[in-house]
Amino acid sequence: MPVVDVHHHYFPPDLHQSKLQTNQEIGWSTPAGHLHWSPELSLKAMDELGIDTSILSYPAIPSGTICEENRQAARARNEFAFDICCKHPTRFGFFATLPFLDDIEGCLNEIAFALDDLNADGVSLASSYGHGQSAKYIGDDAYEPIWRELNRRGAVVFLHGTQTPSSTPYPHPFLGIPIIEVPNETFKAAAHLVITGRKRQCPNVKIILAHMGGTMGSMAARTAVLSNYMGCTLSPEEMLDDFKSFYFETALSAYGPALRAMEEFAKPGHLLWGSDFPAVSTESVAWFNKQLNEHYREDGDRLASVLYKNALHLFAKKGIMVGLTPNTKDALSTTEIVEYK
Repeated sequence: MPVVDVHHHYFPPDLHQSKLQTNQEIGWSTPAGHLHWSPELSLKAMDELGIDTSILSYPAIPSGTICEENRQAARARNEFAFDICCKHPTRFGFFATLPFLDDIEGCLNEIAFALDDLNADGVSLASSYGHGQSAKYIGDDAYEPIWRELNRRGAVVFLHGTQTPSSTPYPHPFLGIPIIEVPNETFKAAAHLVITGRKRQCPNVKIILAHMGGTMGSMAARTAVLSNYMGCTLSPEEMLDDFKSFYFETALSAYGPALRAMEEFAKPGHLLWGSDFPAVSTESVAWFNKQLNEHYREDGDRLASVLYKNALHLFAKKGIMVGLTPNTKDALSTTEIVEYK
């Protein structure tokens, strides 16, 4: 059965040294050899895991300044990803990287270049930008022009939590920031978009939340009711409806009870498949894959929806080239190939 991976990172050569240092600070060990990433590394993993097409995204890094160097770095990353897609058009798409988000003009220019000239499949965003007390979550009023442009374009956004430390040290070497903090950063960003009304103001933007929305399942209702109590003008029901309108991908999250909860929570067609490779090992991805297949053992149609059909619907406007690989052609009807390719 075809598989579309909407959560698949690329590590350009300039990221290697900084990633090594960051790993020591956040309590994580990138699998051996993965920091020296290449398209061939991903293609090998994709073939092993049965992935037809992966949408590449740069890791969620919130640091930066408003400067020409930052703009050039974003441009170089997008051209790097675009070149990979040109060489492997049926295997890769990519989400565009933007400059530091406070650089509104630079971001708007890069959105236009990436979507119009490079045919990016969407835009990737971190949950917040800046550090400490100066950090801003992505629903901030300062970023309204960016959201307005993404809404005008009906863009797809991939939203990934940042590796932001909490006010206390992470509790154990086996419980580093990527394991216990990043998913909650994703939810905090989603909640910020909802309670500020940004999600409701930009209904044409399709936002994919990494890791099945992090703590969304247990926190959405609590947030809706208590935010309303604290003065949010949206009703709990309106906020819950907005929470349910996100898209959710399964990377490192596809486990029976969690899948059942998300199926009950999310709107139909809003559950997608993701791996988080190369940040994690193929063995970790395979473990969650096994759980996903076991969960849908008696329901092949719903499994197909999560693995690829929902993604094809979501990316139909951009013409993602899934449907051109042999595995996908065998599984799609002629009608589906015509509609999605």
